[in-house]
Amino acid sequence: MIRIDTAWLAAAPMDMRAGTDTALARVVAVFGAAQPHTAYIFANKRANRLKILVHDGFGIWLAARRLHQGKFIWVSGDVPTVSLQHAQLDALVLGLPWQRLGPHVVISVV
Repeated sequence: MIRIDTAWLAAAPMDMRAGTDTALARVVAVFGAAQPHTAYIFANKRANRLKILVHDGFGIWLAARRLHQGKFIWVSGDVPTVSLQHAQLDALVLGLPWQRLGPHVVISVV
Protein backbone atom coordinates (compact mmCIF):
# COMPACT_ATOMS: atom_id res chain seq x y z
CA MET A 1 0.00 0.00 0.00
CA ILE A 2 0.97 3.59 -0.49
CA ARG A 3 1.50 5.39 2.82
CA ILE A 4 -0.55 8.58 3.17
CA ASP A 5 0.15 10.66 6.27
CA THR A 6 -1.61 13.84 5.16
CA ALA A 7 -4.40 14.58 2.69
CA TRP A 8 -5.24 17.97 1.21
CA LEU A 9 -8.29 18.91 -0.79
CA ALA A 10 -8.25 21.75 -3.34
CA ALA A 11 -11.52 23.67 -3.71
CA ALA A 12 -10.88 24.93 -7.25
CA PRO A 13 -11.90 22.48 -10.01
CA MET A 14 -9.34 20.76 -12.21
CA ASP A 15 -9.64 19.50 -15.78
CA MET A 16 -9.89 15.71 -15.50
CA ARG A 17 -7.96 15.26 -18.75
CA ALA A 18 -4.84 16.32 -16.82
CA GLY A 19 -2.11 13.73 -16.63
CA THR A 20 0.54 13.22 -13.97
CA ASP A 21 2.75 16.15 -15.00
CA THR A 22 -0.15 18.61 -15.25
CA ALA A 23 -1.60 17.44 -11.93
CA LEU A 24 1.82 17.77 -10.28
CA ALA A 25 2.19 21.30 -11.66
CA ARG A 26 -1.25 22.11 -10.23
CA VAL A 27 -0.24 20.73 -6.81
CA VAL A 28 2.88 22.91 -6.80
CA ALA A 29 0.86 25.96 -7.87
CA VAL A 30 -1.88 25.46 -5.25
CA PHE A 31 0.05 23.95 -2.32
CA GLY A 32 3.58 25.24 -2.95
CA ALA A 33 5.20 21.79 -3.18
CA ALA A 34 4.40 18.08 -3.32
CA GLN A 35 5.35 16.72 0.10
CA PRO A 36 6.23 13.01 0.56
CA HIS A 37 3.43 10.72 1.83
CA THR A 38 0.82 13.35 1.06
CA ALA A 39 -2.32 13.03 -1.06
CA TYR A 40 -3.69 15.98 -3.02
CA ILE A 41 -7.33 15.72 -4.10
CA PHE A 42 -8.99 17.61 -6.96
CA ALA A 43 -12.47 17.39 -8.50
CA ASN A 44 -13.98 18.55 -11.76
CA LYS A 45 -16.60 21.35 -11.96
CA ARG A 46 -19.54 18.94 -11.67
CA ALA A 47 -17.83 17.18 -8.71
CA ASN A 48 -18.59 13.74 -10.12
CA ARG A 49 -14.92 12.91 -10.76
CA LEU A 50 -11.84 13.00 -8.53
CA LYS A 51 -8.12 12.89 -9.19
CA ILE A 52 -5.79 12.11 -6.31
CA LEU A 53 -2.07 12.70 -6.67
CA VAL A 54 0.15 11.01 -4.08
CA HIS A 55 3.88 11.55 -3.63
CA ASP A 56 5.17 8.33 -2.00
CA GLY A 57 8.69 9.60 -1.35
CA PHE A 58 10.08 8.04 -4.55
CA GLY A 59 7.61 8.93 -7.26
CA ILE A 60 4.15 10.17 -8.08
CA TRP A 61 0.91 8.16 -8.18
CA LEU A 62 -2.21 9.50 -9.89
CA ALA A 63 -5.58 7.88 -9.23
CA ALA A 64 -8.98 8.75 -10.65
CA ARG A 65 -12.48 8.01 -9.38
CA ARG A 66 -15.82 8.66 -11.05
CA LEU A 67 -19.35 8.48 -9.68
CA HIS A 68 -21.95 7.31 -12.17
CA GLN A 69 -24.75 8.86 -10.11
CA GLY A 70 -24.66 11.84 -7.78
CA LYS A 71 -21.58 13.85 -6.97
CA PHE A 72 -18.83 14.09 -4.38
CA ILE A 73 -19.42 16.36 -1.39
CA TRP A 74 -17.11 19.31 -2.04
CA VAL A 75 -16.05 22.52 -0.34
CA SER A 76 -16.99 26.01 -1.46
CA GLY A 77 -14.49 28.27 -3.18
CA ASP A 78 -14.24 30.45 -0.05
CA VAL A 79 -11.49 28.21 1.36
CA PRO A 80 -8.82 27.32 -1.25
CA THR A 81 -7.55 24.18 0.53
CA VAL A 82 -8.76 21.84 3.29
CA SER A 83 -6.81 19.29 5.32
CA LEU A 84 -8.53 15.91 5.66
CA GLN A 85 -8.18 13.16 8.26
CA HIS A 86 -7.87 9.52 7.14
CA ALA A 87 -11.53 8.74 7.90
CA GLN A 88 -12.60 11.85 5.97
CA LEU A 89 -10.49 10.82 2.97
CA ASP A 90 -12.01 7.34 3.02
CA ALA A 91 -15.53 8.78 3.17
CA LEU A 92 -14.82 11.30 0.39
CA VAL A 93 -13.56 8.63 -2.00
CA LEU A 94 -16.73 6.61 -1.36
CA GLY A 95 -18.92 9.66 -2.06
CA LEU A 96 -20.09 9.99 1.55
CA PRO A 97 -20.48 13.29 3.49
CA TRP A 98 -16.92 13.50 4.83
CA GLN A 99 -17.54 16.80 6.69
CA ARG A 100 -19.64 14.89 9.25
CA LEU A 101 -16.60 12.90 10.42
CA GLY A 102 -13.96 14.06 12.88
CA PRO A 103 -13.48 14.88 16.53
CA HIS A 104 -16.34 17.42 16.66
CA VAL A 105 -18.99 14.71 16.08
CA VAL A 106 -18.03 12.46 18.99
CA ILE A 107 -20.93 11.51 21.26
CA SER A 108 -19.61 11.18 24.83
CA VAL A 109 -22.76 11.33 27.01
CA VAL A 110 -26.20 9.91 26.32
